[in-house]
Amino acid sequence: MSRIGMKNPVVEMDGDEMTRVLWKLIKDELLLPFVDLKTEYYDLGLTHRDETDDKVTVDAANAIKRLKVGVKCATITPNKQRVEEYNLKEMWKSPNGTIRAILDGTVFRAPITVNCIKPVVKTWKKPITVARHAYGDVYKATEYRVTGPGKAELVFTGKDGHETRQTVFDFEGAGVLQGQYNRDDSILSFARSAMTYALSTKQDLWFSAKDTISKQYDQTFKLLFQEVYENEFKDKFEKAGITYFYTLIDDAVARVIRSEGGFIWACKNYDGDVMSDMISTAFGSLAMMTSVLVSPDGNYEYEAAHGTVTRHFYRYRAGEKTSTNPIATIFAWTGALRKRGELDATQDLIAFADRLEKACLDTIEDGIMTKDLAGLSEIPVRQIADSEAFIKAIRERLEQTA
Repeated sequence: MSRIGMKNPVVEMDGDEMTRVLWKLIKDELLLPFVDLKTEYYDLGLTHRDETDDKVTVDAANAIKRLKVGVKCATITPNKQRVEEYNLKEMWKSPNGTIRAILDGTVFRAPITVNCIKPVVKTWKKPITVARHAYGDVYKATEYRVTGPGKAELVFTGKDGHETRQTVFDFEGAGVLQGQYNRDDSILSFARSAMTYALSTKQDLWFSAKDTISKQYDQTFKLLFQEVYENEFKDKFEKAGITYFYTLIDDAVARVIRSEGGFIWACKNYDGDVMSDMISTAFGSLAMMTSVLVSPDGNYEYEAAHGTVTRHFYRYRAGEKTSTNPIATIFAWTGALRKRGELDATQDLIAFADRLEKACLDTIEDGIMTKDLAGLSEIPVRQIADSEAFIKAIRERLEQTA
């Protein structure tokens, strides 16, 4: 069987722990036998990031800007415990945050649905897509551990030398500080990306923040979104029969739970991180969530929305088999290959991505699934498969369509 050719490579970013194990299995079993895979490889595993002082992450992000398409394995964002475990030079920042800051895009996350698994929220009938701002906020924040009494100030020095100072807090003892930021141009790109995506999918767009409490920071998001809508998208939305509205995030959560789904929910960076996990879990599993970062200048980065599955990795390292769900990581690859095919007019590559996704869903519908899905299935489960067996079952179905 001849393999499908690729005209241009995708940026491949390897990762950490159990997802790194799955990454190799997916390539060996589901990609390399069928596709003459072209990638520009970057190792974003924590050890290599430490060795390069995290320059490898910056290099990978710039490669995406050059090649237009990237696919990323889940990676560790180290905390104090991880610094000790891996003997790191420092507590490196989130690689996702670094890549998002360089690409300045919006992350769209949506659940992968199968007929045999119904959402926990009984009113949900259609997928809910979370549009997550991919710049700034807590992911690029500056932090400081206060060790004793003193005054914390927010200071801004303009280019003309004029200085503005505000007291943040008068500390009487130890505490902690965090300063975060955003930019108008990034917020405007976020608004335009979310509204363009809503038009392309003909879905209503919700945007939520907390401007009643954050009267400058969150209000800036609210006002800029409204400006973009009124000046650029209102007529288009009305013609398409879709709506845009802003609401407080606590009200949005209540509305989401009571809804039927089928809309796009735009959130600030951290809000989108948390809410996409809630949505994916309520639809079935954290491992059943697609994630694509889209930049304003047409760059795409695909990844799974979940983490590195540390608990399973420790068991795997101890010699145990694990039933870790690889679906979101497979769909990251299919998303990247499909986009590469679209940009390069390679129809065979697009068709392969479609076939691989169908093989994944057919395997689950046939009653062969990982442990996380078996407990949710509304059809009889024929086999609770470990990761390797599950991927091989997908390969069998994929070979039948080759």
